[in-house]
Amino acid sequence: MVNCNNNFRGYERKRTLKQHSRIRKIHIILRLISVAAVIGLLWYCINGLDLKEVSPEPILSVGTGSFNVSSADTSKNDTDETSWSLILVNRWNAIPEDYVVDITELSNGQTVDARIYPALQKMFDAARADGVYPVVASGYRTAEKQQSLMEEKIAAYKAEGYSASQAKAEAETWVAIPGTSEHQLGIAVDINADGVKSNGSEVYKWLKQNGYRFGFILRYPPDKIEITGVSNEPWHYRYVGIKAAAAMHNQTLCLEEYLREKN
Repeated sequence: MVNCNNNFRGYERKRTLKQHSRIRKIHIILRLISVAAVIGLLWYCINGLDLKEVSPEPILSVGTGSFNVSSADTSKNDTDETSWSLILVNRWNAIPEDYVVDITELSNGQTVDARIYPALQKMFDAARADGVYPVVASGYRTAEKQQSLMEEKIAAYKAEGYSASQAKAEAETWVAIPGTSEHQLGIAVDINADGVKSNGSEVYKWLKQNGYRFGFILRYPPDKIEITGVSNEPWHYRYVGIKAAAAMHNQTLCLEEYLREKN
């Protein structure tokens, strides 16, 4: 009987140990599942927000004096054919001396005229919805900044062996003469790709097909160089208002041609 009892107790201990082992395994599995769930939740929050709730750079968030995207009204600018949005600035037409820019800073440090901010935001949101991720590479520039860019371009051509006059002439086909740059207006932006989720050709293609819907035009097309005086710049977009932009897009006109026809 002693042996039987001992054997029975030994059996019970083994069974209890097995049960405890199973319970521990279950606890370990549950902990692993919990950890995986937490990791999954964190991943979703980080990536989900980045793709859906938080716009990729440059987030067009602004500081003091900014427009509210949802409530800003640009409709008047779209119908006023003599408004600020249609001001002509090129190598033959300098910026008026009394021109004032009310700039708004973007989250990547670039600035633009506050009046184009709502349309720019909507255009970027639409591009991202289509899987294209643009960034504002250059917005508003001061006269000093424009002068610096011109000098750098001239120096680069001189380094290639151009004479001073040749370097200046070549530079002026790529960089606007200070006082005649749309960047100094604050209503023109150089838009490039983020370089991660999109490349340049994707961004330029999307802008060419859709920019006019938001009031922006490709300012310097390759077939309008003699009229604009500027070489092809697929990244340079200028705000003119939706009505004017649609007309220029549909009739393949540059700003100079459009204003000539209007007059």
